[in-house]
Amino acid sequence: MRSHFLLRAAFGAVVLLGSLALVPWRQSRALEVQTRLTRLRNQVAVAVSERADLERHIQFLESRARVVPAARERLGMHTPVGDELVILPGDAEP
Repeated sequence: MRSHFLLRAAFGAVVLLGSLALVPWRQSRALEVQTRLTRLRNQVAVAVSERADLERHIQFLESRARVVPAARERLGMHTPVGDELVILPGDAEP
């Protein structure tokens, strides 16, 4: 009977020590995951910001204020005036 009690007490002590050792391991894993998540969120924020900057730059490059002076300078083009402007009739159906 006494050995049965000692066996149960030893088993209980092992289970208790095992669960106590598991808590810091689980917390350290949670901190690692949290750190990784924070790093990924920062990377996403930077990527979104860079994308917005690129979209603004593309809009600037495509803008009339940028295209007209570049066409004048590089291609020798000018804005049509008077009879230089020709409007072609559009087809009603694509």
